[in-house]
Amino acid sequence: MAYFFLVWRRGACSFRVGDEANSKLTMGARTIAVLVTIVFSVIGVLGDYFLKLASAREQPLRTGWFYLGFVLYASTAFGWVFVMKHLKLATISVLYSVSLVLLLTAIGVVLFRESLNYFEVIGIVLAVLSLVLLIRFA
Repeated sequence: MAYFFLVWRRGACSFRVGDEANSKLTMGARTIAVLVTIVFSVIGVLGDYFLKLASAREQPLRTGWFYLGFVLYASTAFGWVFVMKHLKLATISVLYSVSLVLLLTAIGVVLFRESLNYFEVIGIVLAVLSLVLLIRFA
């Protein structure tokens, strides 16, 4: 039976067709670590979303939203060990922070109807620029 594979080599992405017996998915550990970091950012944003919902309650620490947010945060601890094995802390921190800022901003604007002023927009643009510089020169 034929399968389609996504292959990463030296930063380039390509597709290939192969069979189950002799096919290998080739993706570097560093690329996987970057993807895992981004996924953790999404999980962190989900955790923040539920904590924001809990904060609107009279007793936020006694709501299901709080416990769900807490569990989402805690669930990422195991994967961070893998990420830290393959990436520098500086790279992880910038990648995670910028992803978190962009995703939280989107949640705030779209779901909670929060507005951004010009300084916040400039800060977000500079955060993205820092990520571009880090990836380009790291």
